[in-house]
Amino acid sequence: MERKLGFGWDGIVFSTNCLSAIKGLRYEPLFLRERDVYRRLEQHAILSVLGFSVPRLVRSDDEFWVIEMTLVKPPFVLDFAGAYLDTPPDFPPEVMEEWYAEKLEQFDERWPEVRRVIAAFRKWGIYLSDVKPGNIEF
Repeated sequence: MERKLGFGWDGIVFSTNCLSAIKGLRYEPLFLRERDVYRRLEQHAILSVLGFSVPRLVRSDDEFWVIEMTLVKPPFVLDFAGAYLDTPPDFPPEVMEEWYAEKLEQFDERWPEVRRVIAAFRKWGIYLSDVKPGNIEF
């Protein structure tokens, strides 16, 4: 491992000297979600969505909750620990309204493009919920 690329509630990410990144997750359900999204992307040979690069799964470790993925450059979509597969999250309408208002503020004039990306992922049964600058970059 070379340097820390990021950290947050989900875990921590380091770059490697092999043009990849290693993500260690804190909680097994988050690891399983992220791993399974990468597997779904791999199953459909998805390397980009509407021009946004998507990391490719290199390997994962179910015992240590670690994922190795390829590095991507902007524009990209990444960080799938908060994603849901096949079933959208069941949030009350007022929570969704607040979420949309927050995303509109975060992405401003780019929000319509982000919404198209979110919709494109849904075609493969991937429901993104951790949508924010940093996870979707232009």
